[in-house]
Amino acid sequence: MKTSAVVMDGPGQAALRSVTLSAAGPEDVVVDIDWSSISAGTERLLWSGRMPPFPGMGYPLVPGYESVGRVIDAGPRSGLRGGEFVFVPGARCFTEVRGLFGGAAARLVVPGVRVSAIDADLGERGALLSLAATAYHALADANPPELIVGNGVLGRLLSRVTVAFGHAAPTVWESQACRRVGASVIAEVDDDRRDYRTIYDASGDSTILDTLVTRLARGGEIVLAGFYHTPLSFTFPPAFMREARFRIAAEFRPADLAAVQGLIVSGALSLDDLITHRRPASEAQDAYTTAFGDPDCVKMIMDWRNLG
Repeated sequence: MKTSAVVMDGPGQAALRSVTLSAAGPEDVVVDIDWSSISAGTERLLWSGRMPPFPGMGYPLVPGYESVGRVIDAGPRSGLRGGEFVFVPGARCFTEVRGLFGGAAARLVVPGVRVSAIDADLGERGALLSLAATAYHALADANPPELIVGNGVLGRLLSRVTVAFGHAAPTVWESQACRRVGASVIAEVDDDRRDYRTIYDASGDSTILDTLVTRLARGGEIVLAGFYHTPLSFTFPPAFMREARFRIAAEFRPADLAAVQGLIVSGALSLDDLITHRRPASEAQDAYTTAFGDPDCVKMIMDWRNLG
């Protein structure tokens, strides 16, 4: 079975190509993708060639782990049925190229246990569920952020999930003026506060720890919610004086995805107004160039419908 997929042959190179899919088994589903989104974190590292050693890394590869579409064939042990609208967190179903993370394709073969049925009314916004679940995972059973660093999609979802949990809206630092949207979003230089109890970093800036430590209250916590391609370090004496704590928020789990969907259904969490740019999948090179080169692009969606 053939399909069209975004293939990166190396840093800065993305093109739509025909690839071969592995055969579907009784526990698999075949999904026709409607939309996929481009990750400003891990996919940026693939695009720039700065991705650290990672299982399955190597070019050529199919990127993407934020896709939604329809099940067109469901194996008898897949747990799903044809016609369901689903979220797909990537796939490894390509025979001649690597799938890292394998979601940017017109058709995917995926084990049913990796796929989540979602409300079809979400449409293209369903591709944001992985980031919403990542934000939820970082916040669940933890102290809420009083400061968030970075007002990209993950930073905005961290803010929204915080409020959905019933906490006060946090202050947000954003270095790019075009992304300072909302009363609580400011530049670092405009913030004099130095007693934050909890700071969540969604910037991915590996040099920021010393700055954040100086903004902590004694016993405060810094949560690393981004993805970092270079080693992180901090100056010990200031952290020692504040008895600082550091926590790494890992990737989301299926339970986080289900919980986020519950918040959306209840109306406590909205995914509106986060997608700023859209391109047909046939314009893959332009989509990736814009996603990583235009600061006004908060989230890029690729449209796989009516392809070819």
